[in-house]
Formats: sequence, C-alpha cells, structure tokens
Amino acid sequence: MDQRTTLFQTHRKRLMGLAWRMLGSAADAEDVLQDAWLRWNESDTDSLRSAEAWLVTVVTRLSIDRLRAARAERAHYEGFWLPEPLVEVSPDSPQQLLERADDVSVAFLMVLERLAPEERAAFLLRQVFDADYAEVAQALGKSEAACRQLVHRAGERLREQRPRFAVSRETHVRLLKAFADAAGRGDLAQMRELLAEDAELLSDGGGKVKAFTQVLRGAQRLAQLYFAVARRYGPVMRMELVDVNGVPGLMRFMGEELESIQSFETDGQRIVSIHAQRNPDKLARAMAQFRRGLSQNG
Repeated sequence: MDQRTTLFQTHRKRLMGLAWRMLGSAADAEDVLQDAWLRWNESDTDSLRSAEAWLVTVVTRLSIDRLRAARAERAHYEGFWLPEPLVEVSPDSPQQLLERADDVSVAFLMVLERLAPEERAAFLLRQVFDADYAEVAQALGKSEAACRQLVHRAGERLREQRPRFAVSRETHVRLLKAFADAAGRGDLAQMRELLAEDAELLSDGGGKVKAFTQVLRGAQRLAQLYFAVARRYGPVMRMELVDVNGVPGLMRFMGEELESIQSFETDGQRIVSIHAQRNPDKLARAMAQFRRGLSQNG
C-alpha cells in the first residue's frame, strides 16, 4: 500500500467505531468511511499537521449530516427503529470496531438516539474516544466553550436514561442460557420467573415483517408471547447464543431461516428488557457477518 492508504488504514478502526456509534448502522458507517476515503484521496495530505485529526473531523461531520438525513427518513419508519445488530460468533474474537461493549450495546445506542446529532458527536468524541476539548472543537467547528456545553447537556440528558445495571458477563450468560432453555421448552413458569415484573420488549420489523408497534410490558405478557412461539414452532425453532453488539444475545432460527436477533438487558437477577430485531434487511447483513465469523473460526 502507498503511504496515503497506509495512513487511512491505520486510523480506520477508530473512524469506523465513531461512525457506527453515531449512526447505529454498519452499512451507513461504511458509506461514511467510503466518502471520507474519497475526500482523503483528493486532499493535500502533505500539508496536514495531523492526519488523524483531519480524518476524525471529516468522519464526524459526514456522520452528523447522514444522521440528520436518517432521522428524517425514520420519521416515516413503520414501528420502532432499532440499531443494526453486530453479531460475533465467539467472544474471543471480537469485532475490531467494538472497543468497549458497554458503549455499543443496543440499549446504549437507543439512549444515544435521544441526543441531537452534534450533541451525540461531542459526547462520543469526549466520553468514549477520550478526545480533549480542542479536538472536539476542531471536529465540530465550534468553540471549546460551546463543545463543553454540548457534552454537559448530553450528559445531563443521558444520566437518567443510560443502561441501569452493571452485570458481569458470566451472570448475563447464565441468565440468557436459562431463558433460552425455558423458551425452547415452552416452560411458561420458568420464563415468568426469569423476567422482571416490569420487563419490556421492543421489536423492529422495518415495515416488512410483523412486529409490535407498541412496547410490550410485563413478565406475564412476555412469557406468554414466548410460550406461544414455542407451541407454534416447536422443534423447528432453535436459538444460538452469540454476542450482539458486544453483549451476550440470541439469534432465533425457524428451520434454517433467521427470524430475529435479540439483545437483553438484565439487573443480575432477571431480564429487564429485550430488543428484538426482525427487519429482514438488517438480519441479512447480520447473517452474512455470522457466516463469515463461522468460516474464520473453522
């Protein structure tokens, strides 16, 4: 590779991590990086004081523009929009862009959706990527004082909304395996026991498959839903334990078809929320990723 390509590839991991956290979509993040690459190729790189700062600025501003456009489109989205799931076959070989699982989980990305695009960018650069305020100001084209205010405001808005529980991976996996086992057997009582009283479920069908257009709440209601699925599909249903956005989750298959990818939040004792991705377009990209992971792991 020539020097220009080498420099871009050196910073690609950080750039992809930023774009993906901004957009909640690997496909959109890849488009942003492609646009950034084109601009990088057309720029006078020899005169740059910092290639990384230049690239972070370009990716940040492209992500802000794309997020604004995406939100206009999502205003007409049927039902809930959930971030695109990133699936890992093995926790021992995480996606390169997943630097810290707590900052890419579906629950956290849903919280970030509450922020305005520039607030989101400032918060991510400062709190997730540890940029100083001078770097944040350069990326956003604002004063340091204005960026401090953006980060402060974002922090205030997120404080009450961030995922509530710090749970060990071992505990998360144990609860998830128990729930998957109960769901596979159609054990209504066991599922009911594993769900918090105020547990909730959100699903994204993208207007292409059936999905709930309202939040489903309550342990009994959710347990009955999973019980009905088990009764209807029986032995053709199977669940695969994988990492979804850096956190243990489930892929649910009906025969050979991937029906949903589900991520879970727990309080260490019970499951408190479920995000079920059923949009066929998002599932197709996740399934392709899953297959690549399988082939790489032999």
